Amino acid sequence: MEAQEGRVFRRGRRIAVDVGDARIGVAACDPDGLIATPVETVPAGGRSQARLKEIVEEYDAVEVVVGLPRSLNGKEGPAAVKVRAYAGRLAALVAPVTVRLVDERMTTVTAAQGLRASGRSSKKGRSVIDQAAAVVILQSALETERVSGRAPGESVEPVS
Repeated sequence: MEAQEGRVFRRGRRIAVDVGDARIGVAACDPDGLIATPVETVPAGGRSQARLKEIVEEYDAVEVVVGLPRSLNGKEGPAAVKVRAYAGRLAALVAPVTVRLVDERMTTVTAAQGLRASGRSSKKGRSVIDQAAAVVILQSALETERVSGRAPGESVEPVS
């Protein structure tokens, strides 16, 4: 652990997951938690959690950060319920690696704006928009931890 201005920042790679109905965007950070980068887009359904477990193992991740979709007023709807259930099953699969839920309001919008600014059209960007959203989720979580000295979001209890 590294102290910064009286705060503690945990070292180790983290994986971020942007869960969607069709695709799951995945991002990872360096061991120092400085920058998040895209990893891949995993098709939702069937083998998605098995693939995420493989990624967690490949990156020797210390934590998985899952974006929790909330409305702009902070309320949780049906999408959040699905993501909470998905995160609980994932937590059981990757234990003892911690899975955390973090607020992901506006991440897809932010990711899409970034892709447009880089010259990618919406159609061409579909294959990477979920990865870009996962990058936004992870970068935000890293910044939150760096500023507060605490792990962001809420820890997920494993569910079978």
